[in-house]
Amino acid sequence: MRTYHAGRKPSPALLVGAVVAAAWLWWRPFRATVDGDSMRPVLRSGDIVVATVRGPVRLGSLVVVERPDRPGFELIKRITALPGDVAPNGEILGPDRYWVEGDDRLRSTDSRHFGPVSRGAIRGVVRVSPRARRP
Repeated sequence: MRTYHAGRKPSPALLVGAVVAAAWLWWRPFRATVDGDSMRPVLRSGDIVVATVRGPVRLGSLVVVERPDRPGFELIKRITALPGDVAPNGEILGPDRYWVEGDDRLRSTDSRHFGPVSRGAIRGVVRVSPRARRP
């Protein structure tokens, strides 16, 4: 018995499409809009960033984080201390704790106000932004 597709290789476009779909499902990118000036000059109010749910959280990373004292309210901040580091308030951060701050510290509500955040509160790591540089 002979089948029609015997010996045929999948097209490159199909393979590329499958890889893109798998990457999309793995990384789960989402967009976030900046509201406020706490991340100036790197981000400005109205800027749109793309973040991914998966990926390493490193010192200096921009992250979308849920504010611990306001469930459901998300902020974009920079990681300034990692688990095991001494935070600016003198606290040694626990194994699942991160310190986040805005780049414009005079205009930012951040860990200096609500304390360290858990890894679970970090909703995503910013991968694409209009001005992806550190001040």
